[in-house]
Amino acid sequence: MPSSIASRLVRAFAVAAGVALAVSIGGEADGAAAAAPKLTIRVIEKDFSFALSRRSVPRGARVTFLVRNAGAVPHDFVIAGHRSRLLRPGQSATLRVRFTRKGPKGFLCSVPGHARLGMKGALGVSTVPPAPTPAPSAPSPVVVSGSARLTKVGDFERPVLVTSPPGDARDVFVVEQPGTIRVVQDGVTLAQPFLDIRDEVYFTSEPGLLSLAFAPDWATSRLAYVFYNQRKGNDDSRIAELRSVAANPLVADTGSLRTVLEVVKPWENHNGGMLQFGPDGDLYASIGDGDSGVQNAPGAFAQTLDDLLGSIIRIDPRHDAPYAIPAGNPFAGVVGARPELWAYGLRNPWRFWLDAATGDMVVGDVGYGAREELDLIPAGTSGQNFGWPCFEGNTPFDGTAHCDKPVAPILEISHAGGNCSIIAGVVVRDPRLPTLANRLLFGDYCTGAIESVRVEGGRVVDRDALGLTVPALSSFGVDGAGRVYVTSTSGPVYRLDPA
Repeated sequence: MPSSIASRLVRAFAVAAGVALAVSIGGEADGAAAAAPKLTIRVIEKDFSFALSRRSVPRGARVTFLVRNAGAVPHDFVIAGHRSRLLRPGQSATLRVRFTRKGPKGFLCSVPGHARLGMKGALGVSTVPPAPTPAPSAPSPVVVSGSARLTKVGDFERPVLVTSPPGDARDVFVVEQPGTIRVVQDGVTLAQPFLDIRDEVYFTSEPGLLSLAFAPDWATSRLAYVFYNQRKGNDDSRIAELRSVAANPLVADTGSLRTVLEVVKPWENHNGGMLQFGPDGDLYASIGDGDSGVQNAPGAFAQTLDDLLGSIIRIDPRHDAPYAIPAGNPFAGVVGARPELWAYGLRNPWRFWLDAATGDMVVGDVGYGAREELDLIPAGTSGQNFGWPCFEGNTPFDGTAHCDKPVAPILEISHAGGNCSIIAGVVVRDPRLPTLANRLLFGDYCTGAIESVRVEGGRVVDRDALGLTVPALSSFGVDGAGRVYVTSTSGPVYRLDPA
């Protein structure tokens, strides 16, 4: 029997029986298969769309597709001419394919009419990307140590952010991770919290109530936005809108909570969690990749564009329901990509700062086990891919991952000195601290040491330590007068004052 006829019969029998199917796309010799990277892609079938855990693979990859029908009608999965069996709702199948040629490989559901309704797409097959070009080395630092001191504002329950309404130099709002927001007015912590949603917030090591942002027109709208983990799913993230009670702007009306956006997570950690309104009036949020490697490979969702994991997003929560996509979002209109995306390829962007004076955004992305990094999104740009999991900092991490045009960090920091989790800070604009003017603060959760850098022309031009340490440093913040605050999950909140 000719081998071509035999292989077709074997393939037909395998499809009919619903067994795992191993095929090769591109005619690669069997000897090369042993060296090919092995990857797993989860395929969720819905009515009527596909959700893939990754949208690209390196050339030569041997891919196992784990296909599950989560819809209400039968579907199959066809890629590059090879088909899974027809799956009834709730059924699963495994399809193994080896890709040896570059270029997009189309996939679809072959049930008549389903592809036309949206069940189709393409998997990219590319060569492994080159390493990002490291940022130029910085010159000698400017000495800023000894220019500031820490003044304790109070003790709180795991404080993770300090902020104030626009132009409010009197009231300081402290976000407590278990689910409350306290108000410090003229240096005195008020008895009544601004918000208490502990019954809705899932709180443990990383999840909890993580951020607060006031609308630019807070003085008239009394609208604010919170980011927290819910008591459902894998502690799925929620961005919600709220309004203060009519009689008191320092107390939120919990009945006004409105869901703006929810992010379904694969695991409980890597939430991101920062909210900030930009000078454009739009709301920016950081979303972690959702799993440090417990249920999925590290970075499994950071390069996927059809979800929000591992990204910075930009939305307009004031128009349309539940929000509008601002004009100029880089992936709006791109087939298979979420239009909310502003930048991606991040691991756990816990804190970022969008500087209203320059329009630059600096993101602190928490590393895996060796490197921490600061990433820059210059004013007027977007769509950057910061390279996780292909790279941790500038160091190659996952050689089987594909990252399209990865952007190097402006600063990477080794764990050798005891660092473990970078905490990106704010750009200092406090006129009382002229030595720190226009400098970006940052620190580390494990060492607690506060440092500063000056960023010019897209790179760090100097770096120095302040000579100040906050154990369990969790975040930085700014009040309505431009004064800078530092929080510690141990409880204290400090204000940065002139030495």
